Amino acid sequence: MAERAWATAGKKDSADRKSPGRARLTGVALIVLSLIWVVLSYLAFTVWMPGQQERYEHYRAAEPCSEQATPQEVAAKDCLTMWHFTVTRAESTFTGKVRVYEATLRGKGDDSWQRVVRFSDSGPLFDKLHRGDEVTATGWRRDIVVLSKDGVRQNTSDVPRDEQQGNAALGVLVALLAAESLVFGVVRLARPTAYGPFVWEPFGRWLAFTDICVGVSVGVASMWLDIPWWTVLVTVPVVVCAVMMRLLRQRRRAAASSTKVQGPRRQQDSRVSAR
Repeated sequence: MAERAWATAGKKDSADRKSPGRARLTGVALIVLSLIWVVLSYLAFTVWMPGQQERYEHYRAAEPCSEQATPQEVAAKDCLTMWHFTVTRAESTFTGKVRVYEATLRGKGDDSWQRVVRFSDSGPLFDKLHRGDEVTATGWRRDIVVLSKDGVRQNTSDVPRDEQQGNAALGVLVALLAAESLVFGVVRLARPTAYGPFVWEPFGRWLAFTDICVGVSVGVASMWLDIPWWTVLVTVPVVVCAVMMRLLRQRRRAAASSTKVQGPRRQQDSRVSAR
C-alpha cells in the first residue's frame, strides 16, 4: 500500500490526467533537454575547466613588465603592468541577491581615463578607500587584477583563481540534471499512461533541488578545505544518492502511516453505514 501511495503521488502531474500523446511529447522534450545538459557538462570538463586552469597558471607565472615596455611587448611577454589611479568613488550596493563592491578609478594626466573595478568582499582594502585616494593597480591582459594602497592589497573580481573544485561540482551538477531529465523522458515514452512516480511533484522537484543544493555545498566546501577537485566527481553523486534515499524512506513511512490510519476509519465507516 505504501508503494502504491508513493506511485500515485503528485496529483497535479498524475498520469491519468494526460493523454498518451502529450506524455510522449513531454518525454521527447525531456530527452532533448537532457542532451543539452550533457553537452554543457562535456564543455565544462573539456573546455571551461582546462581553460580556467591554464589562465590561472599563466597569471601565476607572469612577471612584472619593464617601465619602458610598449603595449606590443606587454602583450608578447604576457607580463604584469603597474598603473596609478585616483579613487573618485567607492561604494557598495545591494542588488537584491548579493552585495556588490565597486570602486571608480581615474588616471592621471590630460589623457586620463576611468575604470570601474569590482571586489568580491569589503576587505582588506575596499573599506579603506575614499574619494581622492592614490592607489596602484596591477594589470594583466588589460584587466585590473590587484589594487593596493599603502602596502594593503586586495584582489579584484577579475583576478584568475584556482577554483577547479567549484567548476567540477558545477559540471557534475549539470550531468546529474541530464540524467534526471533522461530518465523522466524515457519513462514517459515507455509508459505514457503510467509513469509515476517519475513526475515533478514531489519526486522530480526533490531530486532537482537536492542536486543543486548538494552540488553547490560540496563545491564550496571543497574549495574551502582545498581538497583535490577530482574528489568532487565522487562526492556529489554519493551525497545526492544518500539524501534521496533518506527522502524516499521518509516518504514511504509517511505513506504507510497514513494507510494504517485510514484502514480503521474505513472499517468504522462501513459499520456505521451498515447500521
